[in-house]
Amino acid sequence: MKKIRTRFAPSPTGYLHIGSLRTALFNYLFAKQNNGEFILRIEDTDQQRLVEGAADALLETLESLGLRPDGKIEHQSNRLALYEKAANKLISKGLAYPCFCSSERLDRLRQEQQANKQVPKYDGHCRHLSKDEVAQRLKSVGDKHVVRFKIPKDQIVQAKDIVYGKISVKTEDLDDFVLIKTDNYPTYHLANIVDDYTMGISHVIRGEEWLPSLPKHILLYQALGYPLPEFVHLPLLLNPDKSKLSKRQGDVAVEDFIKKGYLPEALLNYVALLGWNPGTDQELFLINQLIEQFSLEKINKAGAVFDVNKLNWFNAEYIRRIISEAGERYQQLIKQSQGYLQGHEDGAEDALKLFGSRINHLSEISELSAFLFKLPAYTADMLVFKKSDSEKTDQGLNLSLGSLAKLNDKDWTLENLNQTLEDIAGKHGLTPGDIFWPVRVALSGQEKSPSPSEILEVLGKEESLNRIKLALNKLK
Repeated sequence: MKKIRTRFAPSPTGYLHIGSLRTALFNYLFAKQNNGEFILRIEDTDQQRLVEGAADALLETLESLGLRPDGKIEHQSNRLALYEKAANKLISKGLAYPCFCSSERLDRLRQEQQANKQVPKYDGHCRHLSKDEVAQRLKSVGDKHVVRFKIPKDQIVQAKDIVYGKISVKTEDLDDFVLIKTDNYPTYHLANIVDDYTMGISHVIRGEEWLPSLPKHILLYQALGYPLPEFVHLPLLLNPDKSKLSKRQGDVAVEDFIKKGYLPEALLNYVALLGWNPGTDQELFLINQLIEQFSLEKINKAGAVFDVNKLNWFNAEYIRRIISEAGERYQQLIKQSQGYLQGHEDGAEDALKLFGSRINHLSEISELSAFLFKLPAYTADMLVFKKSDSEKTDQGLNLSLGSLAKLNDKDWTLENLNQTLEDIAGKHGLTPGDIFWPVRVALSGQEKSPSPSEILEVLGKEESLNRIKLALNKLK
């Protein structure tokens, strides 16, 4: 049986799009499920669009998510001789030809075809040049050219895709596409086919945008005498309004989500479910479970909606799960949280304890926990609950101060603190609004925050008592 080899082949032109992460993940899952190899190939032949450092950043992002490629990372810019050899082979067999048409001529042709309501495509102007004319043009100084593939006449190309099934295209609907550009770099069409063959790629798993190119690629495989791999085209990712997922409607860069404190587990889990359905009600999958259950046959044809609110749900679930398990992963989470609490790194665990069940992503912890490290300014009227008055508020705070001061450090626990405040209300005929509300505002300086007993536990006895005393002074 042929060894399963998949590849992720991004262009280093900027950030890693969430759709590209989905492509990488599906390639990774299928390879690992079949004890195969997951290859990373950098498609850097479009010299105009290259971004310095993008390839390294891309690899770093994949590594941070646990999607480590197998073997050597290939760069297409180091493989130019292979593409040139393939193009020359096609020219020698009469299956490709040099094209000397200027960009101005091609622009005019396109405009004329559009004006005549024709599908814009190359008209084969250089297809029938004689060998002598080609040789003469190649010799002339500065006569730039491209190499085009010669689409065969009057054929029907049969293609098969695991997601989309059988596809039939007439060759008359295809044009003689470019294989080698004027800068001697290959186009995607030639480079990816030569690479997939020479690297032994068994399954080409890529985005739906390449589906219209599949008939061209099959003709190219046949012309070069290469066996066909299996093809899997993944449905588009859409915004909630069903438009194509783009930067204009919010974050689409994986790096942006990582910076905000989305966890690898949540990102991979959510992205895996964009276009793939396990066929069960299960939603939470760790990577080993995804590897076990993933199936190419269960990829949907319909576009998948990327909803950041759903991603938030996954991330919040994983944060809560990691905190409750309190294992090694929790220690990593504390360390990660420290990055959002500059100057207050020591308070990361306390901040997680208070807000871990309330946040969608870790960067939210910075603003939410700010009051732990510096009490914000607030006015005395905030201390008074709408159904209470300043007299009862003052009484509630004084009683709380006295009772809390009697607790020793050993008894300063969430349960004891809560019971202490409840006992005050019971003994003195006061309502929660007379005690719990002013104590909470005194501790946080905010109208909305965790419960007073939670904050008391985290702040500790000395700081808590000081903040309550400050509140009493405000009421005078």
